[in-house]
Amino acid sequence: MIGTIANTCAILVGTTIGCILKGGLKKRYQDALFIAMGLAALGIGLENAINNMPKSHYPVLFIVSLAIGAVLGNWWRIDDHFNQLIAHFGGRSQTGKGIATGILLYCIGALSIVGPVMAAVKGDYTMLFTNATLDFVSSMVFGASFGWGMLVCAPVLFCWQGMIYLVAKYLSASFFSGPLVTEISIVGGFLIATTGISLLKLRDIKTLDLLPSLLVPICFFIGLALI
Repeated sequence: MIGTIANTCAILVGTTIGCILKGGLKKRYQDALFIAMGLAALGIGLENAINNMPKSHYPVLFIVSLAIGAVLGNWWRIDDHFNQLIAHFGGRSQTGKGIATGILLYCIGALSIVGPVMAAVKGDYTMLFTNATLDFVSSMVFGASFGWGMLVCAPVLFCWQGMIYLVAKYLSASFFSGPLVTEISIVGGFLIATTGISLLKLRDIKTLDLLPSLLVPICFFIGLALI
């Protein structure tokens, strides 16, 4: 868990530095950062999706995942409940979008998924330390853009990577195989792209309502393993 702890601390420290710097930024610079983060999220999301599509053995799975996830998310009203929680603590809708973007960028990707598996099975923390470095830089920008609410992303990342680490160490490392990571990366790529679209104010997409989409590939591969 050393790599995951390092990754979590990197986000906490980076976000704190960004929040401190935010106090000296004028509003026009903050607005420019929102646009920059929107473009970055859109680009990263599309890259994740497009690069992994040729590797997929189940080309329709991401469509089914997004459709099922959208229905479940709207049924559970995840976005509404989340924004109510943010508002309760004095937050703003923009903060909620920032947190959603941060969580997806930190958690969805080969380094954040395969890294804990390598750490659990081989004791190799290289991928997690690399991810920590990238997240440190990203979290500074997120902190400067969206403020202290971005600290929430750190415990979410810890739980995500910790769960993968424990599953790989005590159950089956083979479960987080290349095909599963590919499918999660495709779906996650589209979700990251939707946060970019929202931040750019092209359309207000409730990305959090799409989060259940990430569970569909996992359930699909569990089903395959049981057959």
